[in-house]
Amino acid sequence: MKSFTEYMTMHTRNRRELVHLTPTLKTILERSDITEGFMLVSAMHITAGVFVNDNEPGLHRDIWKWLQDLAPAGPDYEHHRTGEDNGDAHLKSLLIHHEVTVPITKGKLDLGPWQEVFYAEFDGQRDKRVIVKVLGF
Repeated sequence: MKSFTEYMTMHTRNRRELVHLTPTLKTILERSDITEGFMLVSAMHITAGVFVNDNEPGLHRDIWKWLQDLAPAGPDYEHHRTGEDNGDAHLKSLLIHHEVTVPITKGKLDLGPWQEVFYAEFDGQRDKRVIVKVLGF
């Protein structure tokens, strides 16, 4: 078994932003020279996440609304007593989760017909890392 690791630095222009990762992940997979296995994509920060879903703008707006309904931005978080202002970002990260694993088959990401991989930033405008680890043959 082989492994290949690459780190991506994410620096969003907005505090909350979705970044379509699939094209970059395909390029990383090519560099890995692995044709059968798995790719782990993991946000290395507690106020960001990675998820798989459709690349459709209306759905993206629905996701943001859903997250805002469940973990609204605002001052009413105990976490803010530490001097931070991102309590909602921590909860949104829990809802989205921090990582996904994608199968690799015949040298391709083995995603479903409408599946794409996204990085979700909930407290951005600064450098954060994502690890991409490819394992296989």
